[in-house]
Amino acid sequence: MPRNMLRHFLRIVAPVVFVGSLLLFSAPSAHAATVGPKSHYLALGDSLAYGFQPDLDFSHGYAEDFYADLKNHGTSSYANLGCPGETSTSMINGGCTFSVLRKFPYIGSQLNAAVIYLKLNPGRVSPVTLDIGANDMLPDINKSSCTVDPKWPTDLAQMDTNLQQVILPKLSAAMTVNGQRTGDLLLMNYYYPYQNLCPTLLPYIQLFNQHLAADASGYATIVDVFTPFGGAATPNPNICSDTWMCSIFKDIHAKSAGYRVIANAFEQTAGY
Repeated sequence: MPRNMLRHFLRIVAPVVFVGSLLLFSAPSAHAATVGPKSHYLALGDSLAYGFQPDLDFSHGYAEDFYADLKNHGTSSYANLGCPGETSTSMINGGCTFSVLRKFPYIGSQLNAAVIYLKLNPGRVSPVTLDIGANDMLPDINKSSCTVDPKWPTDLAQMDTNLQQVILPKLSAAMTVNGQRTGDLLLMNYYYPYQNLCPTLLPYIQLFNQHLAADASGYATIVDVFTPFGGAATPNPNICSDTWMCSIFKDIHAKSAGYRVIANAFEQTAGY
């Protein structure tokens, strides 16, 4: 990849994860992770689901790590539809920024591809993991001035609508066979990579994750990623050890060690 193209790629894709934090509580949803693992595992989301790293190692994401654990429980197939740069809107309508990088080929939107995959494998897919929403809110954050754009509430409401009215209901319906839920749907919230740079934005991140929890209610189980990444403490040394923020890349994505932390959070929440 040419150097100037790589710089452009990193500048656009890096924000995918920007926001992160756990809601400060972990309320159980109506569909807790109780179905258990099946033969197929489906990973959905943005660059974290994809496993992006700025050193161009895309093979050590949390989905790969989680799948390695699931294989010990009988899961034998893994499909990763994650797309770097995905927003909740592009997940519904298509147009992911870096669709050319997809690990699993499909045409159209990620949501439609996921529904098709689930319908082609009825009752055989569990778990389904999802991380989405950070790119919806990232354009509202100015990390240079540590300020938030006034349109934050509007964009947050749009994310809620996309998750509550489209994404989660469609996934849930596709995971229901003969009136029975046949798989576990796990939605993660995010660590906060700018925690040492803009700690004053933490209340906004907490609000973001609280919305994710509310959106998940009745459809998915929230996975706590914020706490194992160091929680709300500032300064947070985990940001340097688990992400690329303190490297020459100054990149918000997880390192391989950080992806292992995320995978562990999924494993613990699933309880398999």
